[in-house]
Amino acid sequence: MSFQAYLDKIEEKTGKTPRTLVDEAHQRGYGAAEVKAGTILEWLKTDYELGRGHGMALVHVIKNGPGISDKHVGTQGTHSDPGNMLWLDGKATNPALR
Repeated sequence: MSFQAYLDKIEEKTGKTPRTLVDEAHQRGYGAAEVKAGTILEWLKTDYELGRGHGMALVHVIKNGPGISDKHVGTQGTHSDPGNMLWLDGKATNPALR
């Protein structure tokens, strides 16, 4: 599953766009360098019933922003995406899906 597909599924599961969840995480201080992934994963599991795979995709965005490594772009690998920027504002507004 691509990183973008994980984010789209998170939106379906929670009813919130990835950007909304990232903003919520930052309000909680989870974007700070010293905050471990486990802390964020526990929050996502408790509040949104998200599993580890979906949670780790969101952890990446919370910690690193919407950019992903070029090694995941246009490959046949597990996390292949068409571009190196993830869309955080909701599946319905993603210009790549129009």
